[in-house]
Amino acid sequence: MVQHSVDRSETQSASAAAGRLRSIIAAIACISVVGFSLSLTLPLLSLMLEARGISDTWIGINTAFAGFAALVISPMTTALVRQFGTTRLIYLSILAGCVSLLLLSPAPFWLWFPLRFILTAAITVLFVTSEFWINATAPDHRRGFIMGIYASVLSIGFALGPAVLAVFGSDSPIPFIIAIGALLAAAVPVTMAGGFVPKVEGRARHRLVALLFMAPAATLAAFVYGSGESTMFAFMALWGIRGGMGETQAALLITMAGLGNVVSQIPLGLIADRTNRTLAMAVCAALGFVGAALLPFTIDTPWLIFSIIFVWGGISAGLYTIGLTQLGARFTGADLAAANGLFVMLYALGMIIGPPIAGVAMDAWPGFGMPMAIALFFGLYSAMAFIRWMTKGEPLISPPQS
Repeated sequence: MVQHSVDRSETQSASAAAGRLRSIIAAIACISVVGFSLSLTLPLLSLMLEARGISDTWIGINTAFAGFAALVISPMTTALVRQFGTTRLIYLSILAGCVSLLLLSPAPFWLWFPLRFILTAAITVLFVTSEFWINATAPDHRRGFIMGIYASVLSIGFALGPAVLAVFGSDSPIPFIIAIGALLAAAVPVTMAGGFVPKVEGRARHRLVALLFMAPAATLAAFVYGSGESTMFAFMALWGIRGGMGETQAALLITMAGLGNVVSQIPLGLIADRTNRTLAMAVCAALGFVGAALLPFTIDTPWLIFSIIFVWGGISAGLYTIGLTQLGARFTGADLAAANGLFVMLYALGMIIGPPIAGVAMDAWPGFGMPMAIALFFGLYSAMAFIRWMTKGEPLISPPQS
């Protein structure tokens, strides 16, 4: 009788572990396909507007609606998950995103603003919900490793989107069809997850401001990384060209950062499972500061600047991966969903604040302004995280978790 109980318990445990694994794979697959669709859509929409004769200024204003939508919808996601359920909300968001994309092509330009808002709001909900899903499902002792896999796979998805656009061109309807098809395909792994999708029950016990102060190192990591990454995408190639590089070499600067991101996130996730995460984020930011500060002095040596950007881009991206890992270890249930919403909201805020500051610095201090602006963000954050780790008296090595 005892043996039968043990066998039944082991079977149930194995079944739960298999279900958890299937759930995590489904969430990572879902959001990675969404990331691919997003990375294909963003440059495609800008090229479509340019073909219509829309000025760069208005294209920029329309694109800025993406950041505004993310700021508005992120703090609302927890309530939406609670009201509709995780799976249903994902389906509704996919539907809203596809409808928005379908309407953009024939729509007059003034209608692009509300449609861009709806599209970005839907994608933001997908990111917040999927990251909550992964964080809530991952076991404590492997959370960093799983978040590293998520970040790496997502980076691959982001890299493939522009590649599709480069192959088919913006004049062809194929990239647009692929973007919509990819967004629809994101529903498939969600359906396959079955009943293993986490639910949000009850309300968050803490307001967003309280969550910020409860985990400042983790939440502010999103703001700093959002500032640095968006600045790099906006200005790195232009900075390279103005520094004497050819267009191909300058474009490779961003490519190298992306490759570093893909390669580094799993090792950084493993580090996050074994060391103090606040300290790990402080070190990532410190290396991000050093890497950005070295860029102006290495631009004349291509192999050296490519090597620095490869390492710098990968390690600095650890702020996002380890920050998410820290939230999963710190919060549960509705509070975790709210914290994930805050994380994405601060990332979006960084996207809005970072590039303008870097642009002003670039005009005022050619050659040095842009990398030094990025270095400033990373340096200030690193100092804050180091101080927080030291004042809290936390150990260097994280205690083992079951």
